[in-house]
Amino acid sequence: MLEAYVKKILSSEVYDIAIETPLEAAPFLSARLSADVSFKREDMQPIHSFKIRGAYNRMVKLGERERKRGVLAASAGNHAQGVALAASRLGIQATIVMGLNTPTIKVEAVQRLGAEVILRGDTYDDAEQYAHSIGDRSGATIVPPYDDPAVIAGQGTVGVEILNQFEGDPDAIFVPVGGGGLVAGIAAYVKYLKPQVKVIGVEASGSDCLNQALIAGRRVRLRTDGMDLFADGASVAQVGKRPFQIARRHVDQMIVVTTDEICAAIKDVFDDTRTIAEPAGALAVAGLKRYLKDKPGSNRKYVAVISGSNVNFDRLRHISERAEFGESREALLGVSIPEKPGSFRRLCQALGKRAITEFNYRLNDQQTAQVFLGIQVSELEERKNVVNVLTKRGYVVDDMTDNEMAKLHVRHMVGGAASTASGEVLYRFEFPERPGALRTFLTEVGVDWNISLFHYRNHGAAWGRVLVGFRAVNQDKRALRKYLDRIGYRYWEESANSAYRMFLV
Repeated sequence: MLEAYVKKILSSEVYDIAIETPLEAAPFLSARLSADVSFKREDMQPIHSFKIRGAYNRMVKLGERERKRGVLAASAGNHAQGVALAASRLGIQATIVMGLNTPTIKVEAVQRLGAEVILRGDTYDDAEQYAHSIGDRSGATIVPPYDDPAVIAGQGTVGVEILNQFEGDPDAIFVPVGGGGLVAGIAAYVKYLKPQVKVIGVEASGSDCLNQALIAGRRVRLRTDGMDLFADGASVAQVGKRPFQIARRHVDQMIVVTTDEICAAIKDVFDDTRTIAEPAGALAVAGLKRYLKDKPGSNRKYVAVISGSNVNFDRLRHISERAEFGESREALLGVSIPEKPGSFRRLCQALGKRAITEFNYRLNDQQTAQVFLGIQVSELEERKNVVNVLTKRGYVVDDMTDNEMAKLHVRHMVGGAASTASGEVLYRFEFPERPGALRTFLTEVGVDWNISLFHYRNHGAAWGRVLVGFRAVNQDKRALRKYLDRIGYRYWEESANSAYRMFLV
């Protein structure tokens, strides 16, 4: 099987439109990880993504009758741009179906290239289903983003370039994974020529379809209502059939990373290149760092594929906030202090010369007050040390660094209880972010129940996140849970969360 793919890869017609992207050293990251790290800069392609390779290689092979009927594609954004640019170059009419939560920068880029854009559904899979329904009626050719031999072969040219550009052989190549076309193409070529070089796939937590498939030994479909859409360019519910056939035999390992780790990796890419990778584009770097966390680099040689840089500017606020957590460089603490003169000063003395990133104070009663504290730390051990120091000084400390409610909501809304909010229960919700989404949410939630607390903050992420307090006592609580299950939003009860108890009650 590999030999057939290698022949397709070597005969791919990608360079009519794509460029051979550089393999650049990453000196800052290399020094931090004690490894020799290089970035394969696919973000430098004409559409700022590797997807142009596979899209063009598939479309240039279309016959004259197929070209006249036009092409269709479903995409989270980057494949759409590849199809649109290829169609423009080849004189083919293109229609692209994209999810409603697709970053605006990707939608506008596709439209500028002359393709018709249809926004439908909350996930790639919703868009794909709709694209196929259009294709059944119009006869237009579907250009798959990953599950197609020509597409896989086009993406495989990235592997050809890496081996040609690298002096000697890398010890491992880290590849972002969505539907699997890129990792399959790279693995097919690299494992055929250099079987000793590891190919390691990286996925985002909440959309790790290839990882779950390899664990199960078969392709599985993730629940789309539970998928994480932060790395939207790689949020796919089911890995492609052909990519899975290659990956199950020739991908050495899968690594799954968190949103915070992805944000930290975006910062790492920026530090070395002064460019901003999109979340899916930085997956490989996040996976490389996770891989080396328990395995010191020992100057081994690694390549991470920076697969794209199509990110909305307004999402950078969320990325910058979470990057420090992904690198364990900020700690969030809830600290109870005595309510008497000099308490603030003594707390600051206990913290020493550490930089304070946040300091929110709320009087609790006549004897105590609560402080929501952000502190710069250099690593996880220092964070633990800060907690130990404060505890030994007699402070009651709650480490909230990994508390999602504290990070997303409470740090922006420290306040206190309303005197009339007896019987309050607290829920945290997520819904796919798009224009009008908050209004829809309020229409669903705010009609039949008395809301006593509400916090929403638009930070450019793929999910809208809301914290809601309801007045629901005794038997009403069961009815409320049934109601929330019926309307279908992702939610978590947070009534027992220590951040709520310390700062909002």
